[in-house]
Amino acid sequence: MNYESIADIYSANAKARENLYATLEGISESEATTQPDGEKWSIGHVVEHISMVETGVSMICSRMVEAAKADGKTSDGSFSLSEKFRENLSQLATARVEAPERVEPTGEVAIQDSLTKLTAATATLETLRSDLESTDVTGHTFPHPYFGPLTATEWLVIAGLHERRHTGQIESLLTKIRQ
Repeated sequence: MNYESIADIYSANAKARENLYATLEGISESEATTQPDGEKWSIGHVVEHISMVETGVSMICSRMVEAAKADGKTSDGSFSLSEKFRENLSQLATARVEAPERVEPTGEVAIQDSLTKLTAATATLETLRSDLESTDVTGHTFPHPYFGPLTATEWLVIAGLHERRHTGQIESLLTKIRQ
């Protein structure tokens, strides 16, 4: 997890998406809706949650980028994670956390519908790319429920890491279902 530029973040997030799609390939409707013993969510729940989070991240980033553009400060597109941010990430990597209520899945959304919503949110984030590369967004933050105030670029990092984390969860659920 070494990001030196906005382009690095987008590249890492694209790889996370490829991994998600590869993991979901060949999953039956029955597997998507099965909730293994001891698990709170099915695969469908997880995909719905990912799409809800990414939709929220795209809205948060859009607002912060617009505010930063109004400031008129430019950026060269470079990026580095603060030590505090890295510490928070390493602590959260092994922690089991509860999703905030606003991104708690219903389980009533088909995976394909969640993926359509996810694609739309990703397209919104893609439209922000040139502004994130050329605008200094460090002066604007929005609170994350576990990390506290984050900039738009930090939210973008979190979105990809969140997707990777839940892709691993889907793989684990699939293993339990197919045993």
